[in-house]
Amino acid sequence: MQARVRALETLLTEKGLIDPKAIDAIVDTYETKVGPRNGAKVVAKAWTDQEFAQWLETDATAAIASLGFTGRQGEHMRAVFNTEDIHNMVVCTLCSCYPWSVLGLPPVWYKAPAYRSRAVMDPRGVLAEFGVTLPEQTKVRVWDSTAELRYLVIPMRPVNTQDLNEAQLADLVTRDSMIGTGLARLPQVAA
Repeated sequence: MQARVRALETLLTEKGLIDPKAIDAIVDTYETKVGPRNGAKVVAKAWTDQEFAQWLETDATAAIASLGFTGRQGEHMRAVFNTEDIHNMVVCTLCSCYPWSVLGLPPVWYKAPAYRSRAVMDPRGVLAEFGVTLPEQTKVRVWDSTAELRYLVIPMRPVNTQDLNEAQLADLVTRDSMIGTGLARLPQVAA
């Protein structure tokens, strides 16, 4: 695949159809400026700063923007917090609305019709396919992302992480945990 991409890029460059510097800038943006690392920083800050968590709950767009993560499908955000009683999961039933500024590009499965329909009809079944089994008393709430509003799930903070700093906590946060199809990793798993 890499050889094909390189060959295509070379051909398009030779024909003057693309500028390699523009391609490099786009790749750099998605590798270093947007993506799940941004969302993980938001989650870790919410886990360690109660005021930030409250702000995130009342005005997620502003709270997330205060960390420098804005634009690209993240203009209007809502944070939903997982608890012992409620597990949140995000889907876009119409297309693939997704908060790029905090989660990067959507995974292929997020855009698949099977996920988009089954997440609403059988959320526990979908979670089980992702390896997530919740206690029966935990309610699953499915949020439908739209062009007007995108969601970020704040997973529960793993136990025995009180001695970790924000950067270490961010390492425990996965993209799937911020969609609700996964849980935050335990400290020994992240190491």
